[in-house]
Amino acid sequence: MHELSIMDSALNMALEQAEKSGATKVNVIRLRIGTLSGVVPEALQFAFETLAPGTLADGAALDIESVPARFWCGTCRLEFQSDDFFAECPQCHSPSGDLRAGREMELASMEIE
Repeated sequence: MHELSIMDSALNMALEQAEKSGATKVNVIRLRIGTLSGVVPEALQFAFETLAPGTLADGAALDIESVPARFWCGTCRLEFQSDDFFAECPQCHSPSGDLRAGREMELASMEIE
């Protein structure tokens, strides 16, 4: 379950930023996770619930935004969505390996007190 190490890193980054800002509590942590990142959101939520107690994020909400995979077709210059790495342009049916979004794993924002 690599989600545990991913959440550990994300939580540590959030806590570090919260402490630098003089926060006494983290209320919400927002992550952006690409659909092709290989991360299971439910496992990430479980990891958060396991790691957050006893920290400034104890009782905080975890908000996970799913980022769809978007590819670029160089033939017809169209950006399109696909659910897997074997993306075919819906307009000209050319295969595309030019992934523009969908592998993100980032700390987008947080709400602190």
